[in-house]
Amino acid sequence: MGDAHGDGLPADGELPLHTIDVGGYVIDETAVTTADFATFVDATGYRTSAERAGTSAVFGALVADESTVVGQAPATPWWLEVRGADWAHPEGPGSDIDTRSDHPVVHVSFVDAGAYCDWAGRSLPTEAQWEYAARGGLHAARFPWGDELVDGPGVRRCAVYDPDVWGAPFPAEPGSGVGVVPTTPARSFAPNGFGLWQTVGNVWEWCADRYDPRYYRRSPRHDPAGPDRGASRVLRGGSYLCDDSYCSRYRVSARSHNTIESSAGNTGFRTVARP
Repeated sequence: MGDAHGDGLPADGELPLHTIDVGGYVIDETAVTTADFATFVDATGYRTSAERAGTSAVFGALVADESTVVGQAPATPWWLEVRGADWAHPEGPGSDIDTRSDHPVVHVSFVDAGAYCDWAGRSLPTEAQWEYAARGGLHAARFPWGDELVDGPGVRRCAVYDPDVWGAPFPAEPGSGVGVVPTTPARSFAPNGFGLWQTVGNVWEWCADRYDPRYYRRSPRHDPAGPDRGASRVLRGGSYLCDDSYCSRYRVSARSHNTIESSAGNTGFRTVARP
């Protein structure tokens, strides 16, 4: 496990390389889709963290109505806090998921993902489970399909920020991406060697583990849902906003994190279960 190529940011804690026995488990072929999440909401009446808070984070270039912006992230000003943005309204009021039933659900917090797992009788993967599955059986590979980002003459294998598609270098200007659907259907491109689709480059995926920038590991004594529930939790896989001009976290070993009630337009999840 870890960054075998020296690509990672030291602060992200992708080192040291180490071996983990994850045991047997089954994992979703795709991220949980909006249709999956809608079924859960219809069955339970669940309201997400974003719905309860009334706001969620939207990439600035996608905000359809600037009057709904109520805040901005100081360190990452391209992220705007938008009133009315949630899983059913990914870019805020006026947006919907009518054509995105097969896209990964977004604007779900760690708490929301856990509620879905409880309902489905499953759980979030540990970092080790996620990374092992994401590599698809390739030893120390940079990506789920190998070590090169492109396949053939400039053909990418995942949905990451592409200036030629967006029409602007990252992070683009507020409103410039109106009408663009940033996520792609969960079964786009090709599956990896284990039959998993888009483990990198579409949405960040929540993992069960608490975030520790020094290392990541899974031991029998480690309870990822332990008493410090308020700690940040791990995110893996990068998203459609990963770009080499800013970061390259669409690699399998890349890591990020957020607090358990945080949600954003590029964050989703997939689930696991023991066989």
